[in-house]
This record gives sequence, C-alpha cells and structure tokens, in this order.
Amino acid sequence: DKVQKNKLLQELFCNKKDSISVSYLRISIGASDLNFAPFTYNDLPEGETDLNLEKFSLSMDEKHLIPLLQEILRINPKLKIMGSPWSAPLWMKDKNSFWGGHLQPKFYEVYANYFVKHIKEMEKRGIKIDAITPQNEPQHDGNNPSMLMTPSEQIAFVKILGKAFQAANIKTKIIIYDHNCDNPNYPIEVLNNAEAKKFIDGSAFHLYGGDIGCMSKVKSAHPDKNLYFTEQYTSSKGAFAGDLNWHIKNLIIGATRNWSKNVLEWNLANDAEFKPHTQGGCNVCKGALTIANNTVMRNVSYYIIAHAAKFVPSDSVRINSNSTEIISNVAFKTPNGKIVLIAQNDGKETTSFNIKFKNKQAVATLPAGSVGTFIWK
Repeated sequence: DKVQKNKLLQELFCNKKDSISVSYLRISIGASDLNFAPFTYNDLPEGETDLNLEKFSLSMDEKHLIPLLQEILRINPKLKIMGSPWSAPLWMKDKNSFWGGHLQPKFYEVYANYFVKHIKEMEKRGIKIDAITPQNEPQHDGNNPSMLMTPSEQIAFVKILGKAFQAANIKTKIIIYDHNCDNPNYPIEVLNNAEAKKFIDGSAFHLYGGDIGCMSKVKSAHPDKNLYFTEQYTSSKGAFAGDLNWHIKNLIIGATRNWSKNVLEWNLANDAEFKPHTQGGCNVCKGALTIANNTVMRNVSYYIIAHAAKFVPSDSVRINSNSTEIISNVAFKTPNGKIVLIAQNDGKETTSFNIKFKNKQAVATLPAGSVGTFIWK
C-alpha cells in the first residue's frame, strides 16, 4: 500500500513532531547476509575477469534498494548514507566463494575503481554516499557473504583507494575497521601508517565482542580521527526490556560517551520469519520493523534509536554530564540550543536523581530498567 508506505517513511525519516527523524543509514555495497542471496555488482562466470569493470551493474539494487533510498531522500535530503561491502566480486578473491577468502593484491586497483563506480552510479541516481568502509567485519569469515582483510591488507588497499578517490574527485569519507570493540589494535595499526592515515576519516565499531571503552583507546592513540558505531542487531530471541536497557547503556550512551559521532542499529526491516537472509546469514536479526500482511510492528531497536534520533539531530554536540553507577546518561546541545539528556536506570528499583544545569535544578524519577529523554533550553 503506497499511502501506508509513505506514511511509515515519513514517520521514520521526516523532521516533524510525530516522526523519529532518523538521520543516518548504512547500506551494503552489493549483498549483505540480509539479502535473499549473495551478489556483487560484477558477478562473472568462474575463470573470467573484467579489469575495466565493463559489466559493472547496480541491477540487483535497482529492484528495491535504490527506489526506496530515493523515496527516503525526498523526505529527508540531508540524510547521510554509509556503504559497506560484505565481499568483493569472487573473481577478485583468492577463493571462488562468497564465504571468506582475501582480496588478491593484483586486483586492489580494480576494486578501488569498483568503489568509485558504485559512488558515481549512485550519485547519478540522486543518492550521495557520505562514507564507505573498505570491508564489513574484516576479521570474520563465517558469514555469507564475507571477506577477510588483515590490518596490513587494509593499509595497502586504503592507500590505493584514497588515491583513486582523489583522482576521481570523490569526497566520500573512508572509515576503516568496521568490526568489534575487542581489537582496538587493528584500527590503531592502520592509522599508524602515515600514508594510509591521510586518506582516512576515522574508524567504525560493532559490539558483538569487547567493551565500548575500546573506542576511547583508539581516540587517545589518534585524537585527530573520528569514531563511528556502525552495527548492532537485536535478536529475535531477545527480550524487549533487556535489549532496550543493554543497547541504550552500551550504544546510545556508551558509544557517544566514547566519542562516537553516530549510533546505528542493524537492520531496518524484515518479515515475520526474520527474512530475507542468505543461506548461512543471520536468521535471528530482528529489524526495527516487522512488516507482514500489510501490518507494521515496531520492535525494540525502533525505540532504541527513537530515544536519541527524535531529540538529538545532526550537528548536535555532546556535552559533559556526570554518570552515577545506577543512572548512566549522556547529554547533548542541539543546533538550536536545546539541551538533551538521555538517562537510563540500570538498577533494580525506581530511582530519583537531580538534573542540575547552570543555577537550576529539577528532580527526575525513572523506574527500574527504564530510559528517559529530558529536554530544556
């Protein structure tokens, strides 16, 4: 139903009062494991190569993704989009499989041009790619699709990718790593390479392993580079209350207190059976929305994101706030001068606390396990 669809997109991406005002999206470059089947934009019969990318085609994304992004951008032209590949075309890899394998160094330049082509082709369709990561989860080869990329491989590839972007006059940011908070040494090692570093805007993180404080470790090592939080899913087996609490505490509050410029949940929508996904892909990833039989169910990650996106628009700045053991929180100043405090009661009982700002003070109360967003000017 077109009317219902438009109403839903307005609710998600518009900047009006009854919307949640999402301002940042991440898409896969080619298929992720949440597509029906794996694909890239240059799939060839085994044994063939296409060094000039003459057979490059966005046709697989022309069906659903591109028209949807165009609709979203009509609603919110300022929306930022990040692209991440799960795998390079198989003919560029050292194994003829969507599972794992490495990009062959002899194809680094061709693959850099693949990114250039993707960005330019999307731009022709009115879709600006604000940032890319060279590889989703470069240390995880157990997904379909997936590809391994060691720090030294990422260094070598980023140098070539950066030069290719320069030559094509592409301003899209290059954001490295895009994996868990259990290995801060990976992004630090890449950024320690001065030649690669000059092309890099920052590093991206997930939290399926490690501690969110790892982001601050990377910030300390390279204070001139940005940090992003780019993926975390909620499971179909999870409980609403537990997931809301953990994600608000670790991502909305935790990631932003550790310098992250954004927070992304993964993913936006799927059906009642948590499809689509590839064979071997994530079959428990629960979208922010479940769409089935013309009905829309808003799930926990919708509310996790809404707590921040609705009140903390792009260009807001995080400001200092004291955290207690029970009330974890983060504060922002918005472009129009409002102060926003997102607070969470991580304790077992209802707790009252003081909000002090300048010479004023207010008492707030949060039930156990709940989250509140407080706004004043």
